[in-house]
Amino acid sequence: MPAIHHVQTILYVEDQERSTAFYRGILGREPDLHVPGMTEFHLSAICRLGLMPNRGIAKILEGKTPHPDKGNGIPRCELYLKVADARAAYDHALACGAVPISTVQPRDWGDTAGYLADPDGHIIAFAQTLA
Repeated sequence: MPAIHHVQTILYVEDQERSTAFYRGILGREPDLHVPGMTEFHLSAICRLGLMPNRGIAKILEGKTPHPDKGNGIPRCELYLKVADARAAYDHALACGAVPISTVQPRDWGDTAGYLADPDGHIIAFAQTLA
């Protein structure tokens, strides 16, 4: 397998502008790219989050899969974001309009994490490693 030097996760969204505003709020930064059909936030030196409208990816998929609009509101991925203060990040996301799913609490795998949903139903977890 070739070496992976960059990871980009792209979420398919119903409304690019609404999702851009939401992620701008919870991430506390402006997008690094924002053009019709794609928005990108650089999360770290090797990780980016992309937002692509359903209609844009539908053109690429050429009808070979169900149309992404059919999945609106259904959790189709999880963004698991490690932060210094999971509670503060969770509360900030709530203030930005995220939908609460599961409050911040210790998890069996050794993290404290809280779960929310974005406007398209994608799941976001803010987590920190238990001491």
